[in-house]
Amino acid sequence: MEQLNHSQDIKFLLFVLVSVIYVATVLGNLVIVVTVFYIPNLNTPMYFLLGNLSFVDMILASLVSPKIIVNFVKKHKTISFTECFTQIFLLHLLGGEMVLLVVMAYDRYVAICKPLHYLTIMNLRKCIGLVVISWTIGFVHAMSQMVVIMQLPFCGPREIDSFFCDIPLVIKLACMDSYSLGILMNADSGVPAMTCFIVLLISYMYILFTVRRSSKTGVSRALSTCTAHITVVVLFFGPCIFIYVWPLSITWVDKFLAVFYSVFTPLLNPAIYSLRNKEIKNAMKRFRMFL
Repeated sequence: MEQLNHSQDIKFLLFVLVSVIYVATVLGNLVIVVTVFYIPNLNTPMYFLLGNLSFVDMILASLVSPKIIVNFVKKHKTISFTECFTQIFLLHLLGGEMVLLVVMAYDRYVAICKPLHYLTIMNLRKCIGLVVISWTIGFVHAMSQMVVIMQLPFCGPREIDSFFCDIPLVIKLACMDSYSLGILMNADSGVPAMTCFIVLLISYMYILFTVRRSSKTGVSRALSTCTAHITVVVLFFGPCIFIYVWPLSITWVDKFLAVFYSVFTPLLNPAIYSLRNKEIKNAMKRFRMFL
């Protein structure tokens, strides 16, 4: 009886923790989106991209967190195939965030290494085009995944004992030898993720190296700017790459990474990009005064 009460206490604490993180994530990212697109001083390429990133993170948090919260109060903790396929499509559609992070790295390169040409190179039309490209790539990737898994033969109960549904888990349920297909599908997600990750690391290293040769004051400014970006990149791509590249699948590890990727990562945007940004904080104060 005592162990049961202890288990209930832990479950309640996790329920409160995930709920608070989810509300903070949605509100934090929503405030950034509204602030960036409302305050005139923030009508710059960097904040335009940041606003789009916040919008993506807000949707990403809403894909899994509500399901986790509901599972704490439900006895039947499964996800149907319909919910699963919807989650997979939206998850891979939002995978265009990887491209958006690469665009943000390019934006920082132009701003730091070519400041005099910044507004000419990163004009509004180009920024909108790059964001559209990121969403298009995400859509094409999501559709390519869905076309394959919708053709798989499934047998048995059409439910999955998890709150997080992705390609590796679904392929295991197919009534066929899915080893080769699993490798192919994982590569379809893992290779682009790994490529974007390497490109981003090289980009930020190049920015720091370029500025280091030009001025010592520039190094301090670039380091401050790039640290936040690099932190988000590592924490975002780390779990994603591990899920698709690591050959062994361990249930509790996969669930932990799923929680980290879909619950904690979206909180990084308002926490890292914005709380240490004076312009964002000043804009938020002005926005609150207006309200």
